[in-house]
Amino acid sequence: MARITVDGLELDYELSGPEGGQPLVLTPGGRYPRDTAGVPELGQIFADNGYRVLLWDRPGCGASDIAFTAPSESVMNCEALVGLVRELGLKDVVLVGGSAGSRISLMAAARMPWNVSKIAIWWLSGGPIGLAGLAWYYCGDQVAAASSGGMEAVVKLASWAEQISRNPRMKDILLAQDPDAYIATMEKWAKAFLYRDDTPMPGISEADFARLTMPIQVFRSGKSDMAHTRETSEWVHRLLPNATLFEPPWGDQEWNLVSTFPVDTAKRRGRFERWPLIAPMVLDFLKG
Repeated sequence: MARITVDGLELDYELSGPEGGQPLVLTPGGRYPRDTAGVPELGQIFADNGYRVLLWDRPGCGASDIAFTAPSESVMNCEALVGLVRELGLKDVVLVGGSAGSRISLMAAARMPWNVSKIAIWWLSGGPIGLAGLAWYYCGDQVAAASSGGMEAVVKLASWAEQISRNPRMKDILLAQDPDAYIATMEKWAKAFLYRDDTPMPGISEADFARLTMPIQVFRSGKSDMAHTRETSEWVHRLLPNATLFEPPWGDQEWNLVSTFPVDTAKRRGRFERWPLIAPMVLDFLKG
């Protein structure tokens, strides 16, 4: 565990694996921290195979800080990743991630394509229903709380409880916000998730996809997955100049199954607990 200041934000991170290994950044989804069940386990497999693995808490996740000046939460997170890679002096990095981690990996790579060698992504969020759900998941309860009880109500939300316990500074950061300005920011961040006909993933334009010429492994989503639609994964694959589409190592109902799992870091349970299953296919791709 370590902390570093990146463009004014304190970020929590951990490096494992041989110091001379190729850097590999593993980014989870949701607002889940880097130690969520399945994430360190997957990272350890990569470290055991010679990679210098970076696990990190995105702004607004785990023990890291947050700010509300970026045009969207995804932009805030991807720019934090670019800055973290810069401040740690990482070169020729591999980016790996699922769900929000796939979006942040692609957005970060579009901002530093010269420094990214390969990418592996799965559970690509998209589709009208999936993106509408993200707008509420990330922003809806925030607006409801701030509009009824101000920032005092926001800091009492279950969605912030774990992070405040990990990083008490978060409570002060949130309480320092003006409620009206906070609501306006959440509305702007929610708007960033709106479905569009000209791109499969919010925050990434066709020009951004075209810049991502490095080899990219895209895992196709299950037909039953309404949060990370199959069409989104196939559309992203079509837009990327050098991508290969892979079938994942789990069945069609995987997202529906893991969505029922309890989130319990201590007992190593959660939506990402089966992520280590993807390691052999990713390693084959990275070493190919």
